[in-house]
Amino acid sequence: MFRFHLSLITSAVAAAFPVATFAADSINDVVVITASRIEHASQDVPAAIDVVDAARIREGQMRVNASESLVAVPGLVVQNRYNYAQDLQISSRGFGARSAFGVRGVRLIADGIPATMPDGQGQAATFNLDRAQRIEVLRGPFSALYGNHSGGVVQLFTEDGKEPASVETSVTAGSDGARKVDVSAQGRDGKMGYVLDASRFDTDGYRDHSAARRDQSFAKITFEPDQRSKLTIVASALRQKGSEDPLGVQWATYLRDPRAGETDPNDTETPKRTFANRYNTRKSIDHQQAGASYDRYFGENRLHLMVYGGNREVVQYQAFSKAFQAPPSHSGGVIDFDRDFYGAAMSWRDVRRFDNGVLRTTVGLDYDRSSDDRTGYENFVGNQLGVRGALRRDENDVVSNLDPYVQSEWQSGAWRLTGGLRHSRVKVDVSDRFLANGNDSGGMTFSRTTPVLGALYKLTPALSVYASAARGFETPTLNESFYSGTGGGFNFGLRPARSTHVELGTKAQLNESARVDVALFQVRTRDELVVDAASGGRTSYRNAGRTLRQGMEVSFDANWGRGFTARVALTGLRAIYDEAFANVAEGNRIPGVARVTAYGELAWKEAAGRYGAAVEALANGRVYAEDTNREQPAPGYGVVNLRMNAQQPVGNWRIREFVRLNNLLDRTYVGSVIVGDTNRRYYEAAPGRNWQAGFSAQYLF
Repeated sequence: MFRFHLSLITSAVAAAFPVATFAADSINDVVVITASRIEHASQDVPAAIDVVDAARIREGQMRVNASESLVAVPGLVVQNRYNYAQDLQISSRGFGARSAFGVRGVRLIADGIPATMPDGQGQAATFNLDRAQRIEVLRGPFSALYGNHSGGVVQLFTEDGKEPASVETSVTAGSDGARKVDVSAQGRDGKMGYVLDASRFDTDGYRDHSAARRDQSFAKITFEPDQRSKLTIVASALRQKGSEDPLGVQWATYLRDPRAGETDPNDTETPKRTFANRYNTRKSIDHQQAGASYDRYFGENRLHLMVYGGNREVVQYQAFSKAFQAPPSHSGGVIDFDRDFYGAAMSWRDVRRFDNGVLRTTVGLDYDRSSDDRTGYENFVGNQLGVRGALRRDENDVVSNLDPYVQSEWQSGAWRLTGGLRHSRVKVDVSDRFLANGNDSGGMTFSRTTPVLGALYKLTPALSVYASAARGFETPTLNESFYSGTGGGFNFGLRPARSTHVELGTKAQLNESARVDVALFQVRTRDELVVDAASGGRTSYRNAGRTLRQGMEVSFDANWGRGFTARVALTGLRAIYDEAFANVAEGNRIPGVARVTAYGELAWKEAAGRYGAAVEALANGRVYAEDTNREQPAPGYGVVNLRMNAQQPVGNWRIREFVRLNNLLDRTYVGSVIVGDTNRRYYEAAPGRNWQAGFSAQYLF
């Protein structure tokens, strides 16, 4: 089956490449900021970077998960777990695949404000996709200039208010009770622009016990007192009340019924309930943040200032048995934390002429801090399960970082030479207030200087080659440090992972209607953070030995003319343990990482833009779920999607509709895995054939 679907995508690639002979509308190079913090054409940046534009994010999508649009980016794997209690699974070049929930190993930024906490953990659910203008995805060595992570940077930019003012409402629905309502307004009055947005998403869930509700709101104000300065203020909120967690299942259960949960053999009911139902596993999230940035230009030079702050409250009910919580060191089956976070950044960009070229230098300082009041409780009272019981943990956890950096770029003729240096210092302090099981107070400090070097040479105006190298640095997150073994206290013994990245690439504009980017990379890592034990929604970690990642990424865009376009993204990745440890052999595959991922798209749009359609093909190789590679891997799969959209101007109104059919051939497959689950409940099924449809109406004043 997998070979069959790969052949479909291979055929799509073969069909797309001859488009050079069908030159039509040009494919323009895009401007990016993420790699160098300076506006550049992506063709001039010595790094693998892709831009997902507003059309791909919004058209024919429900705009609930970043996986909808990021699937077309090579090197990046974004798996929708169809589990809103645990968020997306995002990995870049294999980094981040082990995360049991949320995003780690990949830095998330929204409108210049970190969506990743100073310990390295982030939440893609905080992204507002309804007002997104573009998403920039940076992989490879240059991402080291953003600090504590190893895999890459995903940065979202929302739109500014513009004229004419408008209001818009959209309604979407889909399989398994999915429905979403979004209301927005935007406009500009003189020097001030504004964007407002609010949405509600509900789903009954594809799997048993996976219903969720998500409320999001967003506001953005821009003020430009003159042509040399700009003030931007953004605020956002995310609220999920009681999102159900279906948990993973064993292989036999997945084969019997992909929608089902794992049955608890200790349940006395007939028929026996699943672990998820018996313990009513669920998570509530209440997240809000606000930030402001100010840019002042002095000729070509620029001063940038940014401050932000927010609060995040999380309550999670897990599936631990009463007996499992018996040891005094266990912190219970209910997690409850209240996090305050804030930070600031400032940078100065200097531009001057130097030795027949232009030298651009950015000097900056980033500071971030989070403080958690964290408690743990038993998840039972007497024989009643899934309720808050006795206190088992009470502590305050503070993480902060202070990172100075400098980055310089010299451009002369066909050459672009870039170098950077960042010093990251991450400090963790734990104050234990629950002393019945001993004092677990302590601290850790991690520091590392990460250099980056890159060179790009333009062989012709349409063909560039580049090379880059860097050192990476990834500290254990709070969630990776909270537990020692199966039930112990804070794990102060974890060390940060250190990595060396090398990348070679080429960027070619084949003609006005076709472009191809190719990147070859290698990453060697010491002290890789791996799963030690995972059970009932709780995961502990340890340091492994050396790992090796080697791969290739290819992206191809073309315009055939007459409204036809093509997009292809291919990734080959060899991610292995380069050194044996415990019962893991040298050469074993790193779990959660597919050897091959591929995406192909053929789209058509009517000349006036009133109608459009596209067929998408996606394939992933098999994925191991644990380090020994002895358990059943999640098989490789291929799926085909179809989308259609239309729009009609009616006076001052702009009406839009879309219909989407996912998994058109109704394939059964594992969408994501829970790496290293002690009870072998690794597998999370993805939906079979499913549909989405949406309608929006925008009024222009």
